[in-house]
Amino acid sequence: MEKPSNQTSLAEILEITEATRSQNSNYIRDSIVESIYQHAEQITNIVVKQKELNKCPDRKLDDILTSPWLGYPLMLLLLGFIFWLTIIGANYPSQIIAKFLFTIESQLTGLFMRFHAPHWLYGLLILGIYRCLAWVISVMLPPMAIFFPCFTLLEDLGYLPRVAFNVDRLFKKVGAHGKQALTMSMGFGCNAAGITACRIIESPRERLIAILTNNFVPCNGRFPTLISLAIIFMGGAVFKTSSTAIATAVVVGLILLGISITLFTSWLLSKTILRGIPSSFTMELPSYRKPQIGKILIRSLLDRTLFVLGRAIVVAAPAGAMIWALANIHIGDTSIVTHIGQFLNPLGHAVGLDGFILLAFILGFPANEIVLPILIMCYLSSGTMLELKSLTAMRDLFVQHGWTWLTALNMMLFSLLHFPCGTALWTIRKETGSSKWTLLAFLMPTAIAFSVCFITTQIIRLLR
Repeated sequence: MEKPSNQTSLAEILEITEATRSQNSNYIRDSIVESIYQHAEQITNIVVKQKELNKCPDRKLDDILTSPWLGYPLMLLLLGFIFWLTIIGANYPSQIIAKFLFTIESQLTGLFMRFHAPHWLYGLLILGIYRCLAWVISVMLPPMAIFFPCFTLLEDLGYLPRVAFNVDRLFKKVGAHGKQALTMSMGFGCNAAGITACRIIESPRERLIAILTNNFVPCNGRFPTLISLAIIFMGGAVFKTSSTAIATAVVVGLILLGISITLFTSWLLSKTILRGIPSSFTMELPSYRKPQIGKILIRSLLDRTLFVLGRAIVVAAPAGAMIWALANIHIGDTSIVTHIGQFLNPLGHAVGLDGFILLAFILGFPANEIVLPILIMCYLSSGTMLELKSLTAMRDLFVQHGWTWLTALNMMLFSLLHFPCGTALWTIRKETGSSKWTLLAFLMPTAIAFSVCFITTQIIRLLR
């Protein structure tokens, strides 16, 4: 009896289903058409905006600065100019500061003599601590006061992100991060500042790689040694008219060598103890903007220059006292400095140096600026750190102690590649929070420095 009722119900259901299907079909068709029109509108807007962007000065400038052909040469030219300006511009201020500080030393000497202070106290405080601090300040402050504002200016202009964009692929190939180029550039002013700047790298693994390899770019404390030796031994070996160009080429070659070893060591670390996949970073290039000179000066001078200089002073002060003590305490008729230098002679000779050069680097651990003064003190057995009045006098002194151009080359190589200074190691310990990584940061460049000098020495000796 209920069958006709069931048939009626089924027919109604089919009718309703068909009507719904028709409505859905219309809805889907309308949705597709609407989506097509929306997509076409988006494409039109993008094309119009792209044309407007192409007319924008920022886009035209980016086409040049990030060009595969022009980006790298312009980047090297600009950074090279800043580097040149730092070295040239720092000479005169360094002389003024040094003259001022050593004038104060004369006044302090007179004060000690007036009160009949013990000779050992005068030597420890003035000839040791104060003189060491005077050299560190006069050598480090002017280059940092020039380099850091210039670097901060590029950052404020919006150019540094373009640098990271250009070299990202290169650093990614060696398992590092593109931002490492920025921290490496900071290392030219001071390795401690470059290590601190590694905070901009988000990946802990790649941040460690950048920290451990920052030492291979020479800081301003090593430039006096590199430039002086290049002038008196490399430039002096050719005609005087081209000596400056040759010396400059040698220093630039050493810098490029340091960058190459940075890349190689980064690759080696990424394949061994810090292996991992390089992270990509999506970077929206900011617009170029007008620099705020006031903020640049405050940020670069207070936050960077004085901060790094303060750390260097803390490390250099006790070092000056220790150096003076070692040079003035005698065992028999010979100072402790001389005993240590003679003990290190065999190792120094194997790598094309001598024991006193190695001792100068060891005692110069607190600050690279004092390596040459310590070496001169050891050769003259003067008991105090001093500097000769001319490069010619320095060359004559070194030649009297058996130096050749190979000795000078090996010292420049060792200065470029050896262990970080005390300030840099302290910064590494602060940034990593690990004694293990700090020890590796000391041992790795030391092993590389000895290896490179040994190989160079043996090859030159075989060719003679």
